[in-house]
Amino acid sequence: MNPTLTLEAPHARWRNEYWATLIAGGIVLILLLILAGPLLAILSQALFDPKTQQWGWGSIEAVLDSPSLLQSLFNSVKLALMSTLIVIPLAYLYAAALTRSAMPAKGVLRMLALIPLLAPSLLPGIALVYLFGNQGLLKSWFPDGSIYGFWGIVIGQVFFTFPHAMMILLTALRVADGRLYEAASALGAGRCRQWFSVTLPSVRYGVLSSAVVVFTLVMTDFGVAKVIGGSFNVLALEAYKQVIGQQNFSRGAVIGLLLLVPAVLSFVLDHYAQKKQQALLTARAQTLHIKATPWLDRCALLFCLVVSGALLLILGTAIAAALIKQWPYQMQLSLQHFNFDDMDGGGWSAFSNSLKMSAYTALFGSILVFTGAWLTEKVATCRGWRPILHLLAMLPMAVPGLVLGLGYVFFFNHPSNPLHALYGTMSILVLCSIAHFYTTAHLTAVTALKQLDAEFELVAASLKVPFWITAWRVTLPICLPAALEIARYFFIATMTTVSAVVFIYTSDTMLASVAVLNMDDAGDTAASAAMATLIVISSAAACAVFAVISHFLQHRSQRWRRQE
Repeated sequence: MNPTLTLEAPHARWRNEYWATLIAGGIVLILLLILAGPLLAILSQALFDPKTQQWGWGSIEAVLDSPSLLQSLFNSVKLALMSTLIVIPLAYLYAAALTRSAMPAKGVLRMLALIPLLAPSLLPGIALVYLFGNQGLLKSWFPDGSIYGFWGIVIGQVFFTFPHAMMILLTALRVADGRLYEAASALGAGRCRQWFSVTLPSVRYGVLSSAVVVFTLVMTDFGVAKVIGGSFNVLALEAYKQVIGQQNFSRGAVIGLLLLVPAVLSFVLDHYAQKKQQALLTARAQTLHIKATPWLDRCALLFCLVVSGALLLILGTAIAAALIKQWPYQMQLSLQHFNFDDMDGGGWSAFSNSLKMSAYTALFGSILVFTGAWLTEKVATCRGWRPILHLLAMLPMAVPGLVLGLGYVFFFNHPSNPLHALYGTMSILVLCSIAHFYTTAHLTAVTALKQLDAEFELVAASLKVPFWITAWRVTLPICLPAALEIARYFFIATMTTVSAVVFIYTSDTMLASVAVLNMDDAGDTAASAAMATLIVISSAAACAVFAVISHFLQHRSQRWRRQE
């Protein structure tokens, strides 16, 4: 036996189980503080009327009686519906081209479709100003200046939400039973009939899930509307104006609750769709073999090139605006817009703060997520914590970042809160980012851990090997790809987020994504494009670094996966 795997004495085993249970309880307590606490705080703030200094429904009734707010709500729903109707067909056709055709360059085209994930939501708005604004290269396409309003926001939201829908539909279309298509062909069904009778029923829940995600993202995002909305007001932007512009926290809290309603309903609908999608899978399914069809493959390639070209055009315009001296009069290349210290936006320290926050979030978030998932999934004495941990872990999916950030203001800034000292520090930004993106990371960790046979722990227990040694020597090496993916996700998502942190930063903790917003407010549009460009570059560089780290660590720790 390996000398490092020492046998576990009964009292040592009891002590280890005690500490494991204590750590699991501590993780649940942390989640209660960073998730449940802020949500309860925003609820209490919405029910407190600052005019009468009494609790009740007065603030909510006053907000609901406001014609301007009802108009903003109508605008948000209209915008979300239109964006969803445009994004879903585009994302479906793109995903179908990647999975159901034999076109070339699928890997490159898939990577190009994910480019918007590397950028803050304000970037498409900035790029559209340079393309179709008053001084835009293509302003003749919108001669009446209508890019500042409904259609401008729609175009920006299509860019922002497209990769989210495409990834869901890509997963749905990859699951196909080849026997059904063979039977349909044998019965003489053409491609159109096969799509209605076989493909659509198998992916309808994936389509519904992606539609829910797009609708929720558009409803709760204010970045695009802030840059290019003009007089077209939306609910998320109204919450931002009430808190930042007018310091009306009570009204902002009520609007936050209104944003929470469609997000919760979308979460319930998405959960139902996922359960139904899983019920469609069978153990007897056979792989669908894609046959080359020249005309269809050429059409699929052309479509993907047009869509990815449009995404690159928006991203490239923002990058060009950052590098051109004065658009469109002096088109010489210049780095003057990167001189952030001479502009209103926090200077270069904002960019360094974002890098620090993203690194801390990736490190501590990955540890928190993986430890919590491992304890509740693999350690028998901690499984009693599993239901409440899973409930808290799923909560962020139904909470918009804007609402969560507003809750942090009410919860951590309250003088009677013992954690009040955290407010205004880098720590509060890291905690908010971990909470905001916890759900996806938790599901990734749980999925990886569930793939491991329970016999690993049973054999270790029979040999009286401490469970933490089993986790270090067996579980973690096997789950290393998932752990690295969690860290990469935390870093990229934190680097690009705006809504979750826009209410809780200070002058000392200014962030790059918020600096983009502030510089655009101050009229330094080119400088805001430059900062957004840095965010994209740093996010892409982080992906490359994680890929290299993953390659080397997996080469060392997972040699068993490779056949000799």
